[in-house]
Amino acid sequence: MQTQSDSLLTEPWLSWAIEIQSIAQNGLTYCKNIYDIERYERLRDLSAEMLAYKTAIPKETVKSLFCNEAGYQTPKIDSRAAIFQDDKILLVQENDGLWSLPGGWIDVLETIHSNTIKEVREEAGLDVKPTFIIAIHEQRKRNFPPFVHPVLKTFVMCEPLGGKFQPNSETVQSAYFALNELPPMNKEKNTPAQIELCFQAHHSSQWTTQFD
Repeated sequence: MQTQSDSLLTEPWLSWAIEIQSIAQNGLTYCKNIYDIERYERLRDLSAEMLAYKTAIPKETVKSLFCNEAGYQTPKIDSRAAIFQDDKILLVQENDGLWSLPGGWIDVLETIHSNTIKEVREEAGLDVKPTFIIAIHEQRKRNFPPFVHPVLKTFVMCEPLGGKFQPNSETVQSAYFALNELPPMNKEKNTPAQIELCFQAHHSSQWTTQFD
């Protein structure tokens, strides 16, 4: 059965808008000719118009989210921690009531390893030891809604070392869940299928990192 996310990914206009924006941003990065700069800026403007027209989001809002970067365009990286206890996985609940694996964008000067430790400490109050990468997923292929910029989601198996949850600005509680009792998930951050993949890695003695 085709999901809403699948349907969006098959829409050619979304790929066109993303590619036009990427070409424009890369052109603006390297171009020195004033006339070519104007052409690339117009391409960037057109990509925002396409998204605004198809999504009913104001064009200026689209531009602020979609056309606000400089430099050669590359994917953003997100890290998510898989932490197990008694064959249950740790999830954190955010202010909107939805649950996810602790994690977030990899900050400047951080690595996948260090960022995973930092995000778990901030969102779940735990100290962990990252042990291996479960999977690296292209966000638009697996999560909804698909972002207009490319994102690589990295799922990291972690060993808990200690600590205790404390309410914070991002999360209101944490709990461990069995695979058959998952709460409402934030599918932009991780889907039930990705949680199931983490369980498979947890049960495997020789896991091979998956990537797409």
